[in-house]
Amino acid sequence: MTFAMVFPGQGSQSVGMLAALAEQESLVRDTFAEASSVLGYDLWQLCQQGPEDQLGVTENTQPAMLTAGVATWRVWRKHGGAIPAAMAGHSLGEYTALVCAGSLDFKTAVDLVKFRGQAMQGAVPSGQGAMAAILGLEDADVVAACAEAAQGEIVQAANFNSPGQVVIAGQKAAVERAIEALKAKGAKRALILPVSVPSHTELMRPAANQLAERLSQVEFKTPETAVYTVGMRTHAAASDIRQALFDQLVGPVRWTDCVKTILQTGVNVLIECGPGKVLTGLNRRIDRNKEIAMLAIEDSASLAEALNSVKG
Repeated sequence: MTFAMVFPGQGSQSVGMLAALAEQESLVRDTFAEASSVLGYDLWQLCQQGPEDQLGVTENTQPAMLTAGVATWRVWRKHGGAIPAAMAGHSLGEYTALVCAGSLDFKTAVDLVKFRGQAMQGAVPSGQGAMAAILGLEDADVVAACAEAAQGEIVQAANFNSPGQVVIAGQKAAVERAIEALKAKGAKRALILPVSVPSHTELMRPAANQLAERLSQVEFKTPETAVYTVGMRTHAAASDIRQALFDQLVGPVRWTDCVKTILQTGVNVLIECGPGKVLTGLNRRIDRNKEIAMLAIEDSASLAEALNSVKG
């Protein structure tokens, strides 16, 4: 079996995540303790007890999701899980993939994604940005409706998550105009997401510039396995990795194309490494071939199933 590992980003967090796995695996708590030593607060407590609105603050969510993914990966390796042929991450998940591929030091990454979250939150004042999920339309129709609705403001397709599911983002009024236009085009659903930061748009340019300066001080090693960015490419040189992380903050997450690119390499098992099953659901809509196993590691039972799926 040839398998790839994918890592979720913001939106997969929930209070109580990884509790079941942590009951069986002390390595989970140990990994969160490592992150807490960088952050200066108890990250595990926040993830287990909330409050949910605090876990949902961008500068908290990003270290939480990074740490959850790395903890799950460490448990996978402890149990003899093999190195995958490829890795990828959804937005923030790219940082997790780089850590797990040996390109980026974990503690450095915790501090880096906290900074990324702060920069993103600071780029657009609270309440002025918005994101919305659009279901049931072709990608091109969504892009066209955003262009029509902009009217001098910014609204863009931010996440191409799966066929018929696109997230748009931008200035609040422009997003609201786009929603009306998309409903008129026949969208099955168009709903505002509980996110105040319009990620993956030009509104993130100030944050991306701050991030670029920070990234220039971070050491990146050549990944030990191929890490596909949301630009559908792999990178070995540190300068290219830095550029990809800059680009993804102001450009769309092309998850559909990223997964298709990975599957075209001959991968026949896709494993989601981290809390939730958001990416697994998207992946199944991207490629409905039942010969491709798509799994998510959440607890000891799903870990055992994933380990068994790649034996031989």
